[in-house]
Amino acid sequence: MSTEKQYPMTVAGKKKLEDELEQLKTVKRKEVVERIKIARSFGDLSENSEYDSAKEDQAFVEGRISTIESMIRNAVIIEEEQNNDVVSLGKTVTFMEIPDGDEETYTIVGSAEADPLEGLISNDSPIAKGLLGKSTGDKVKIVTPGGEMDVEIISIS
Repeated sequence: MSTEKQYPMTVAGKKKLEDELEQLKTVKRKEVVERIKIARSFGDLSENSEYDSAKEDQAFVEGRISTIESMIRNAVIIEEEQNNDVVSLGKTVTFMEIPDGDEETYTIVGSAEADPLEGLISNDSPIAKGLLGKSTGDKVKIVTPGGEMDVEIISIS
């Protein structure tokens, strides 16, 4: 018997997924069904691009619903630790690249809620893997697909 993958996430991340699921089930699903109904009224389905497009959208929506339901079912909520001495899941980390001095700030979250453009990086990412377990003031060499980078951890919150 295989065990399903667990998805570490914050309470806010789980809520965001639940909201997306609700939107998909109550709005998107109905929109796609209506598009299919309208496309069917055009007649011959073998050459009906509107019908094909609507069916593809339906497959995407249903697949996304299934994925989100699995993620929510297997969610492991990241406990908010008061200890800001060590980088761990749910923590926001600011570090400085050595030697150029550029500062970057990321919050380490589970892969289900990662959004690098919003400063949320997955615990499976090279940067997070390099930072996890480290402390303020630690100098760390992080190996990324783009090469190595040396950083110093400035703060953890």
